[in-house]
Amino acid sequence: MTNPLFSLAGRTALVTGSSRGLGLAIARGLAEAGAAIVLNGVNAERLEETAAALRAEGFSVSSAAFDVTDEAAVVATFERFDAEGVAIDILVNNAGIQYRKPIVELDLANWNRVIDTNLTSAFLVSREAAKRMLPRKHGKVVNIGSLMSGLGRATVAPYTAAKGGIKTLTQAMAAEWAEHGIQANAIGPGYMLTDMNQALIDNVEFDSWVKGRTPSRRWGRPDELIGAAVFLASDASNYVNGQIIYVDGGMSAVL
Repeated sequence: MTNPLFSLAGRTALVTGSSRGLGLAIARGLAEAGAAIVLNGVNAERLEETAAALRAEGFSVSSAAFDVTDEAAVVATFERFDAEGVAIDILVNNAGIQYRKPIVELDLANWNRVIDTNLTSAFLVSREAAKRMLPRKHGKVVNIGSLMSGLGRATVAPYTAAKGGIKTLTQAMAAEWAEHGIQANAIGPGYMLTDMNQALIDNVEFDSWVKGRTPSRRWGRPDELIGAAVFLASDASNYVNGQIIYVDGGMSAVL
């Protein structure tokens, strides 16, 4: 028998960057727990294809194509949700990109692009979601951080800065919203088998390093984020706030 603490029945979850990869895995997991899902991405055609495939499996899924870094688009989307009677109970800020370059070779445009997509978008979307959650006195915000939320690595400075910012932004959200019945937490994935990491997966030396450095001796699968996501989106985490759960095979726990 399913523990009702983990049920998401009757709730609506918006997952940004969810047409594929980690976002899609999390969206599917939330749907399996009973939530109605709003998928997000910038490619409307691919987004609707993904939504249609999930609907064919029996899940309640809609899509909202908008750029999470565009303030006007974010505001307009939530105004549309209001007009359509869509109340977002759960927000997962997953949208993200990577760009690898040594700091001394890094141009400002790409620094800003990574910061905007990985950090500023979480502020923009969460701000609009929280404006609606606060009067209702309930809501869940789940931000997707990284191992780099607490650790540095060469050639990914803007990503590291953004994911470190996600951790402390999550804490700031908890500081402001906890008394209003809103929980804001984060998940820190380790090295996962995703399209964004494909070049690293195919690199024999890097693949060997990941497996040797990770106590689990393997890369993580996107579906292995589902447990943490459902926990943080459900009533089971009602007294958990401002935390980051690392789902990394133990990498952050060892020297």
